[in-house]
Amino acid sequence: MGFGTNMAKAREIHKTNIRNARAPKLVELDIEFQKALETGASTTNIVAKKQALRDAPADSAITSADTEAKLKAQWNKDILGDSPYV
Repeated sequence: MGFGTNMAKAREIHKTNIRNARAPKLVELDIEFQKALETGASTTNIVAKKQALRDAPADSAITSADTEAKLKAQWNKDILGDSPYV
């Protein structure tokens, strides 16, 4: 019998990967937000993107993933960019 994956640890690593991927994206969105404020443009879309990034580590799919494959498949490329699991 081989060793299995410690899914609790894998979930924490996955959340750390999400946090690392979102950090520069949040900085970019902060800049966009400031520019929008300066020009009087709408910030609604920027705020929604920032909230999606903040919510990403709490995605219920992370908690429910019971295999490495399911956990890796949970990576949201639309908001986080390319997956680190290539």
